[in-house]
Amino acid sequence: MSAPLFGRPEVIAILRAASADRVPEVAELVYRAGVRVIELTLTTPEAAAALAELRERLPDDAVLGMGSVRTELDVEVSVDAGAQCLFTPTCRPDVIELAVDRGVPIVSGAATPTEIYDAHAAGAAAVKVFPAAHLGGPGFLRAVRGPLPDVPLVPTGGVDVDDVGAYLAAGAAAVGLGGELLGDALRGGDLDALAARVRTALAARDAVAA
Repeated sequence: MSAPLFGRPEVIAILRAASADRVPEVAELVYRAGVRVIELTLTTPEAAAALAELRERLPDDAVLGMGSVRTELDVEVSVDAGAQCLFTPTCRPDVIELAVDRGVPIVSGAATPTEIYDAHAAGAAAVKVFPAAHLGGPGFLRAVRGPLPDVPLVPTGGVDVDDVGAYLAAGAAAVGLGGELLGDALRGGDLDALAARVRTALAARDAVAA
């Protein structure tokens, strides 16, 4: 990420599932395939326990985040589980403030230029443009960066693997990929296909960064 949060543009794998049973296996696979930023979500049952387990299983260069953080309690639970960064779907100044107080970078959700500015001004390390695919895609991101060039933006929500390069070329600091990347892997699906999608996404990132 261009901001200090990640150090370079990254592809963030977002692991949201009805059960955490396969989360560790899938997280290890995307890490081995080259992803270094992995987001679990509080909408997944036992997500905090899964994150704590992954902190023990993955190498130190893995950045483990918690998403769907909506309340101050969510911040506390996530940080106590070992989350190294937090992701929110909405712009909540109280949640941002607590994360800053706990010393954990937070990527606050926002959908409008006003929300983006307010989230960054409140202390968010970056702003998650959500749902990016329904807000105008890379074109929206490029337009927002015109008046707000100093705000690191992370498009998430409906972003396809094939769109990674376009978002990064438009100035994204990182790109969050959920179901479009994971497919059915968290439901017992094809892990080889997931690894191939990860390689495609990372190749697009590297092509823009070159």
